[in-house]
Amino acid sequence: MLDQFFIIDFPALVIVTLASILCALLGSFLVLTKQAVMIDAISHSVLPGIVVGVLLSGSFSILYVMAGALTSALIAVLLVYVFQHWGKIEQGAAIGAVFTAMFAFGVLLLETQVGSRIHLDTQHVLYGALELTYWANPFEWSSMPTQIKTLAVLLIITVVFLLAFFKELRLTTFDPTYARIMGYKTYLFQITLLVLISLVAVGCFEATGSILVIALFICPAAAARMLCDQMTSQLLLSMFIGLFCAVTGYLSSALLPMWLGFDMTVNSASVIALFSGIGLIIAIIASPKYGTFAK
Repeated sequence: MLDQFFIIDFPALVIVTLASILCALLGSFLVLTKQAVMIDAISHSVLPGIVVGVLLSGSFSILYVMAGALTSALIAVLLVYVFQHWGKIEQGAAIGAVFTAMFAFGVLLLETQVGSRIHLDTQHVLYGALELTYWANPFEWSSMPTQIKTLAVLLIITVVFLLAFFKELRLTTFDPTYARIMGYKTYLFQITLLVLISLVAVGCFEATGSILVIALFICPAAAARMLCDQMTSQLLLSMFIGLFCAVTGYLSSALLPMWLGFDMTVNSASVIALFSGIGLIIAIIASPKYGTFAK
């Protein structure tokens, strides 16, 4: 039983831990700048890039997949900008049009070009494959799953970026007009954040699926926003909420049914997303300053 935990459940827990921290940190900026819906567009729009990367490499090569997905995400962001500013379409409508069209194109490529040659399908894309992540020997770094290595590198990059430019990011997030007057190139920080968000979304995509990526980006950050007013507190609290929902949700889906004597488990990504939504609802109702009861 313990061997099974370290081979199957331990790597999955490491993945959801890294993913929840990454998504909470970057999701806070999306929530604070009222661009939360952008992650919906990015997480769905990366699919055609992932499929093209798989087709070019002939396997799920992380280098090709990341390059293809990042290109696809940047195209989606550019199209949203064009539709919004040149086509004079409202932002929500522009995002909805872009991500549905690109996701549909990705599904079409997936079904017609990839087929059964490579283990990648629409269910994999939506719900992820946490339960299929194995670490043959957790005491051997060489056998560490690629997803863990990728997310660990992304976490280091993200933390370094936030620490190095925290003052500038806080200023451009809360008062971009004043930041421009002070001489800051706000668009550079916005583009860098979107690129980093796209990379994280792609890094989480294979294991967690698009549904959980969206939930981890938005729900913990939005819940933290209901509970605090400080930027530092927002980041720390969103990390804690995301981590708690991820670990509790995974244990509830993967281990609790077996401990209760059932022969089946529940999809982990769906349960973690559900816990994230419940956490947001609790924050909306019970927040001491902004909650429903307080009002």
